[in-house]
Order: sequence, then structure tokens, then C-alpha cells
Amino acid sequence: MELFLGIYFFIFGLLIGSFLNVVILRLPLKKDLIHKRSGCPHCGTQLKWFHNLPVLSFIFLRGKCAFCGEKISLRYPVVEMLTGLVAFWLAPSEISTYQLIQFFFYFSVASIFICHFMIDLDHHLLLDNLNLILLIIVLSYAIYFLSLSYWVTGGMLGFCLPLLVTWLFYKLRGQIGLGGGDIKLYGILGIFLGPMGIIFTIFMSCLVGSIWGLTMIALNKMTKDRPMAFGPAILVVAAFQIFFPSYALIVQSWFF
Repeated sequence: MELFLGIYFFIFGLLIGSFLNVVILRLPLKKDLIHKRSGCPHCGTQLKWFHNLPVLSFIFLRGKCAFCGEKISLRYPVVEMLTGLVAFWLAPSEISTYQLIQFFFYFSVASIFICHFMIDLDHHLLLDNLNLILLIIVLSYAIYFLSLSYWVTGGMLGFCLPLLVTWLFYKLRGQIGLGGGDIKLYGILGIFLGPMGIIFTIFMSCLVGSIWGLTMIALNKMTKDRPMAFGPAILVVAAFQIFFPSYALIVQSWFF
């Protein structure tokens, strides 16, 4: 039964992953997500339904467009497979209201994280549209499952601390340290992670972002003057806390 449910949710995840690719490609460009059919990003030819089968189409087409022969980005099957595996991993062991609520909450959060991650890498943007959806999901969960003082304090710390740091950085150096999307994301994460959890997120994401930035500079992949997409660092740390809470608490205890 569990294996059957896992396979079912894996297929569900693959299909959602295919849609996430559409979101990642079109949302930053403010293009229609629903009504416009998919086309080759190179030649623009409208794709047939069998060209859109998650992962399988990429394999059958050998990673190339069926019409112009240009290479299809490996990102498409990677996002689809990742989303499918996440759904398989989070799949409930039985069909019950509580387990389904838990699944859809965590799967929805993971899906938004994937979109945020890819879009920020491409455009250096954490879009308000996605942050708003994430806020609605997290706030709904917090109101039902978490104590009022926990999520209110966490949300306020998550929003106010990065905002204060950004304001001080601007006053001292005349530059904006964190973008508005980063600050909003911290605030939303604080609602779910609570006061100590979000402080850990802020600390660790700054550490991860610094290590990543210095590594890229050392490899001549980035210069000191070039802005870095900081969202992925926040998302990686938050994903570790949300999806591996036991391990995250152990690491958190090393610092607090």
C-alpha cells in the first residue's frame, strides 16, 4: 500500500514539476501561465502533448527540440525529477485527512522553494507572487497548528532583523544589502520556524552565502562588485530546517 501510494505521488510530483518549469520560465517575464501552450524556447514552435511528458520526453528526444534540433536545458528534467522525488519522499503512508494536510503543506512549500531557487539564480528576484502564496500557506498552517506567540514572534523577528541590518548597511555604505524579496521571505519563514529557528536561518544563510560568494570569486566566476543571488542560501538553510528538523536542531544547538 505504501509503495503504491509512493508511486502515485511520485507521478503527481512529476506532473507538478512540469508546471513548475512553466512558472520558472514565464512568471519573471510576466507571461501567461495557464492559457498559452508550451513552445520551444529557441524556434517558438508549439509543442505536441507527447513532447511535454515529464522526463520521458527529454529522454526520447535525446535532449533536443523535435523541430529545430537545439538542445533542451537539462534543468527541465531535473526540476521534474526533483519534484517527483520530493512528492515520493513526503507521500503519506495512508490516506487520512491529517496526513494529506501535512503532505500538501510540505509539498507546496517545497514547490515554491524550487521556483524561488531557480528564478533567483536567473533573475536575482524573489517574486512577490510566490512570497504571497507561501505566506498564505504558512500562515494557514501556523494558525491551525502553532501557538500564537511562537509564529507572531518568529514572523516579526524574521522581518524586522533583516530589515534593520539592511537599513544600517545602507546608512553606512550607501548600498542596499538585502532585497525586499529576501526580507519578506525571512519574515514568512519566521512564522513557521519560530524566533530561535529564524535567528538560526539568518545566521546560517549569511554564512552559506558568504562561503558560496567567496568560492565563486576564488574560481573567477564572480567579481566583488557583481550582485549575488542570496535567495538560494536562504532556501537551502530553510529547507534543511523544515524537512530535516531533528538534524537542524542538533546543528542549532552548536550555536545557541
